[in-house]
Amino acid sequence: SPFNIPEIYIQYCSYKGLLSPSFSSMAFTSASFIVLTIASVLLYYIVPKKAQWCILLLASAAFYMAGSVKAFAWVVLVSGMTWVTGLILGRYNAIKPADKAQKAQIQHKKKQIAIICAVCCFGLLYAMKYWNFTASALPSALGDKLPRWDFVVPLGLSYFIFQSVGYVIDVYRGKLPAQKNPLKYGLFVSFFPQMVQGPISRYDQLAPQLLAERSLDWRDLKFGIQLCLWGYFKKLVIADRAAVLVNAVITENCPYGGAIIASGILFYCIQLYCDFSGGIDITRGVARMFGIDMAENFRRPIFAMSLTEYWRRWHITLGAWMRDYVFYPLSLSKAFGRLSRWARTHIRGTGGKIFATSLATFIVYLIIGIWHGANFRYIAFGLWNGVLITASLLLERTFLRWKAALHINDKSAAWRVFMTLRTMLLVFIGRYFTRSPRLSCVFRFLKTTVLHPQPSQLLDGTLLSFGLAKTDFLVIALGLAVLLTLECFQERGVQIRVALEKRPGFVQWLAVTALLLAVLLLGVFRAGYIPSGFIYTQF
Repeated sequence: SPFNIPEIYIQYCSYKGLLSPSFSSMAFTSASFIVLTIASVLLYYIVPKKAQWCILLLASAAFYMAGSVKAFAWVVLVSGMTWVTGLILGRYNAIKPADKAQKAQIQHKKKQIAIICAVCCFGLLYAMKYWNFTASALPSALGDKLPRWDFVVPLGLSYFIFQSVGYVIDVYRGKLPAQKNPLKYGLFVSFFPQMVQGPISRYDQLAPQLLAERSLDWRDLKFGIQLCLWGYFKKLVIADRAAVLVNAVITENCPYGGAIIASGILFYCIQLYCDFSGGIDITRGVARMFGIDMAENFRRPIFAMSLTEYWRRWHITLGAWMRDYVFYPLSLSKAFGRLSRWARTHIRGTGGKIFATSLATFIVYLIIGIWHGANFRYIAFGLWNGVLITASLLLERTFLRWKAALHINDKSAAWRVFMTLRTMLLVFIGRYFTRSPRLSCVFRFLKTTVLHPQPSQLLDGTLLSFGLAKTDFLVIALGLAVLLTLECFQERGVQIRVALEKRPGFVQWLAVTALLLAVLLLGVFRAGYIPSGFIYTQF
């Protein structure tokens, strides 16, 4: 440092959240976030019950403004715009049409209003996140003439925009009454635990819980703390350790052989799995302390037997949003109806019957890829998943005939293991796209992995040169063993926290204490540890 700041002080500031790499100084791993959560929970149960939602609103505003007051203005803008749109749509919904002509006229006006709001919201998302990328991707003769916008992308931009637009569409469809109180609606949009990485909540699922009046429930408080500790364990003990090796290996000028590169991608898979699921656990844990049950957003995707099932288990609310607001409107639209009729006429067999549906599926996964970021590698990531899933739909009957010919038992353990490993391999290849610095590196890394593996580098001490000691590898291995064991039980229907609650109080305290000590000793206070932001924050 040019100012000669001691490294220990930099680590201290980073731990306190003062030098956090995320958009908000109140990162989940910062002391300030923990203080905010404790203070909010105390005030929530102290104030009159009618004012409890106000505490949540103030906490959400404090959380966001701690990072950037200017960025918080975008939350207010989107909230205000979608709230007003909801009111207008609600008034049209209240009109009882005298005849079919008036009903069609009202429906046309509602559609226009909803489209204008959606275009404004997604236009803001595009301007903030994708404009500069578009300008740089165009030929220089055109791209150099376009201005560059130096905006700071607000924390959780895509999350609160998707959530707000979902509300508008639901009011447009008549599924919801419009919320007349702008502050209560603003709380739904900005509820602070979900701002980092979702879930993308639905108004009818979350808003009634945010506005409910509650008494302190020690069971909710206990379960919330347990969930938070489990999330911190996955993030601080496993994910942040794995990140050290990933950041050292997966660089633009990576000089290592394919085996080391594959190890870096494998550790990235571990990092991302524990980072994302850990953040979701913290989100749900904090919300549970207020008696709020957030939507499930992660359900053990490592046990998925197909790529489609994997994405139904990973970022569940994003997939559900895409299904309800993109896939169904596309596949049921008049244009896709005409396309379906054309395909049935010109394409023989199953392909013609499911062509339109498969195209809608492909478009959804392409959008999900683009949603992850303004980069060609994310577009390629969407194409990778879209092509594989679309191909599986088109070839499904062929696969069924092959299975019947080979007398494969779908229920056998061997087949389930094979399908799970096959799915994990496809996911593993996909992670080359999301972690490589640029698209050209993706293909170079894949080529090196296949053609120049150099497995000797795994045994000659190279793995120990990336900042992780043998004890760190042991901690990651043991942490994963605990994680996978518990997830195996959960996959079989065992509710871990409910089962723990049935144990004697001493056993419960012992489990929580052991988890807390693991987070502190193996995470926060381990030598040289500097916390990193959550990966999905950038999306």
